[in-house]
Amino acid sequence: MKLLMIEDNVSVCTMIEMFFMKEKIDATFVHDGLEGFETFGKEDWDIVIIDLMLPGMDGMTICHKIRETSDVPIIILTAKESESDQVLGLEIGADDYVTKPFSPLTLMARIKAVTRRKGQNADATKPADDDILETKYFKISKKTREMYFEGRLLEALTPKEFDLLYFLMQHPRQVFSREQLLEQVWGYQFYGDERTVDVHIKRLRQKIATEDHPFLHTIWGVGYKFDETE
Repeated sequence: MKLLMIEDNVSVCTMIEMFFMKEKIDATFVHDGLEGFETFGKEDWDIVIIDLMLPGMDGMTICHKIRETSDVPIIILTAKESESDQVLGLEIGADDYVTKPFSPLTLMARIKAVTRRKGQNADATKPADDDILETKYFKISKKTREMYFEGRLLEALTPKEFDLLYFLMQHPRQVFSREQLLEQVWGYQFYGDERTVDVHIKRLRQKIATEDHPFLHTIWGVGYKFDETE
């Protein structure tokens, strides 16, 4: 696995580097935002970790620019009290976030969850028919990760938005709690903080909902469901 970590705190990088080595992760560390973004463009990466507070170019800008051209998984690092930064990071395309100070084990768990989900979605060993999910309004190819709405290709979906919508569409009218969605789509249990799911649902609604069909429904006190009939 090739990982790019853009983090200006050298001590944090030194601390986490030993864990990357143990996991056989080929990690590159860059301590300046602008240099980090330029480094991203020079190679293909399996995952990118970005601190939001960076010299040269801030992490939000880097995340936004990366999402203009790439669907590489992105984890952002935020201060514990910066709830608005966490939500904004998710809204512009980050797949997950980790708050500082963090345990290296926590970061490794998030990395494994994100990459494991990506690997499952990239698995092409199943029969072709199992890769196509078609409903009245949607057609999705898990193999090519393309989603069509009423025959029109939805090009603006982030990787995690695709994963979330695909999962809900596999279980129409079934209600899932936020905790269940975090476990099934993100690949881990995330107790006490559910805004990750809420932000992704909000973004999906903005991209697929019509005046007649919201598709993604909130079941108050429970969670969310996908339903084309309501």
